[in-house]
Amino acid sequence: MERHFDKDLEHLKNQLIRMGSMVEEALTRALDSLRSGDRASAASVIEGDTHINSLEVNIDDEIIDLLALNQPVASDLRLILAAQKINNDLERIGDHAVNLAESSLVLTADELEGPFGMVSSMSDTVRRMIRQALDGFVHLDPSLGRAVLAQDDLVDGLNREVFRRVVTLMKGSSSVIEAGVELIRVSRNLERVADLATNIAEEVIFIAQARIIKHQAEPEK
Repeated sequence: MERHFDKDLEHLKNQLIRMGSMVEEALTRALDSLRSGDRASAASVIEGDTHINSLEVNIDDEIIDLLALNQPVASDLRLILAAQKINNDLERIGDHAVNLAESSLVLTADELEGPFGMVSSMSDTVRRMIRQALDGFVHLDPSLGRAVLAQDDLVDGLNREVFRRVVTLMKGSSSVIEAGVELIRVSRNLERVADLATNIAEEVIFIAQARIIKHQAEPEK
């Protein structure tokens, strides 16, 4: 029975890694389509969301079975509880990738070059956060989790600055209002992805160190 449980637990972890890979690819395609205007790439993100949603349901079913048919304790229980939250966070990142892909179909950088460049910087940071959060889960490395947490304030600050600059541009010219509203939407979606990457990072620390740090400042070293 124990060997069967270990096999099921490993399968759950592999499924989450697969989910993370799918979501990361969707986010990358969406952000690339924003930069290049590649409509085919954006369409692939939108169409692929059903596969991410389906995998989320399958993972949820696996988690319920593991909890119902076994009595996991200690690190195994932490992994299963964290997996449920990570699964949900990954699906939500997939939804934000769809939002970003939809924005790429109507947005161009021509009239909003300054704030669009800031959004590009946000994109790079958010992609790095997702990669570190997922690597942290794969290797159960809390140091990678903490690296993600350290970058969240940077994204929050960029989001506020993008909003400020876009509003200033819209006040100066009504012709950029439509594009400005869409760019604010992009910035807010990126900020939410960063928050979700932070959630995953917190779960990595929970699994590895049995520490709940949500809503708490980490102690200074």
